[in-house]
Amino acid sequence: MTKPSSRALDFIHSEAAGGVFLLLAAILALLIANSSLASLYTTVLDAKLGLGISPLRLEKTVLHWINDGLMAIFFLLVGLEIKRELLQGELSSVRKASLPVAAAIGGMAVPALIYLVINRDNPSGIGGWAIPSATDIAFAVGMLALLGSRIPPALKIFLLALAIIDDLGAIIVIALFYTADLSVVSLALAAVGLAILAVMNSRGVDRLWPYLLVGAFVWLCVLKSGVHATLAGVATAFAIPLAAGETDDTPSLASSLMHQLHPWVAFLIVPLFAFANAGVSLTDATADDVWGPVPLGIALGLLIGKPLGVVLFSWLATASGAAALPDGVRWSHILGAGLFAGIGFTMSLFIGSLAFPDLTSAAAVRIGVLGGSLLSATIGFIFLLSTTRPASTQQPGR
Repeated sequence: MTKPSSRALDFIHSEAAGGVFLLLAAILALLIANSSLASLYTTVLDAKLGLGISPLRLEKTVLHWINDGLMAIFFLLVGLEIKRELLQGELSSVRKASLPVAAAIGGMAVPALIYLVINRDNPSGIGGWAIPSATDIAFAVGMLALLGSRIPPALKIFLLALAIIDDLGAIIVIALFYTADLSVVSLALAAVGLAILAVMNSRGVDRLWPYLLVGAFVWLCVLKSGVHATLAGVATAFAIPLAAGETDDTPSLASSLMHQLHPWVAFLIVPLFAFANAGVSLTDATADDVWGPVPLGIALGLLIGKPLGVVLFSWLATASGAAALPDGVRWSHILGAGLFAGIGFTMSLFIGSLAFPDLTSAAAVRIGVLGGSLLSATIGFIFLLSTTRPASTQQPGR
């Protein structure tokens, strides 16, 4: 694996800061949900909020505006990040991408398998199989960044690439498995919007607002189609031009938008999503919410399935000769990264809201995600802290 770019390392450091805000928002939601303010918290999230003028008026709850609206902006940023990695970064060649792709596949497949085994006698919970397959980029990369010079830069890039591929996998899963009844007319209109975006890209349109305007139209059509609206953000991102030979002085539209969006997503949108979705009343939780097959499948999928899948599939890739460990990276590092990949949080909560939209399993999903993510973060941090040393004290050859 090549030497990490300064742009990639800057991204990692910004993700660490965003992860702190994400954690604080989740803690605040838990405190409020278990206090005298719990009813106010629920009332605000369930309040109806309308936007637009009839017949184009949309009316949804505050929670749905956050999950369907603001998270589309999050997925727009995710799409831009995936596109950049595919064209310029760690996924731009087969050799670069082999190890993180293999690790990501294992990190999605094994947790899903563990969840399905645990829920084999629970038909109502089978639909949540993809929940433990997700990785939260901000938390995972942020935790790794906290270890500083103990961690070789190549491992940080490996985990970042793994998490980005994981997000791509989650997007595919959402598109294929978590859709409602489809509206052919809305999908056809969305396809027209996507075709317009493609034409603008091929014609070299170099203004951002036309892409965002057509992207908003695509989002509205996808919202009405039955396919989850956040996927419109990814589709729009892939149409925004990204120049292969760009520099910091002459950034492309995609890079400029990424730079503008990142602070809003990291420090407002994702923490707001966490605040709206992490609040669960522990006083009202039943034994099944804590120890039932759904929370147990999620927690064990994240805690055991993620590192097992990452290490196993990474080993298979290197043993077959398709990939090699980056310079300075040992198998203990890969295991530690696999544990951090078990921090599902944002994406796991998001998929959970799609898998169980009626909220009957909301508490179980949140407890499973929070418990599994917290254990993965804690054990991963302790493991890497005990098996690594700061760069200044490491002996040559280690």
